[in-house]
Amino acid sequence: MTEPELTHHEINYVEIPVTDMAASRKFYADAFGWSFNDYGPDYAGIRRADGNGEVGGLRPVDSVTPGGVLVILYSADLEASVDKVEAAGGKITIHPFSFPGGRRFHFEDPSGHELAVWSEK
Repeated sequence: MTEPELTHHEINYVEIPVTDMAASRKFYADAFGWSFNDYGPDYAGIRRADGNGEVGGLRPVDSVTPGGVLVILYSADLEASVDKVEAAGGKITIHPFSFPGGRRFHFEDPSGHELAVWSEK
């Protein structure tokens, strides 16, 4: 596999601090189908969907402070994503709403981070 081309000033990698590595890995795998590269108990790399490199990682911390940068994921089926987040144990914090360009919702992961998912439809 070829490493993806790097683009100047493009977001290259996002690290998510988590309070429970096993619970967080399970949540993101169940909700979004993510897979991980194992680097021991203190780090898990988030594999790109095409298997070509990584887009981020999970790292353990003692506590999480909500707020800060909002990570927004894309979904081809927003309602199915809501269902998967809830089934995986995520908490919907802002139910789907329309905005210019599409719809989105916000959720809280097992560590207390708020993320969002958007769709064009």
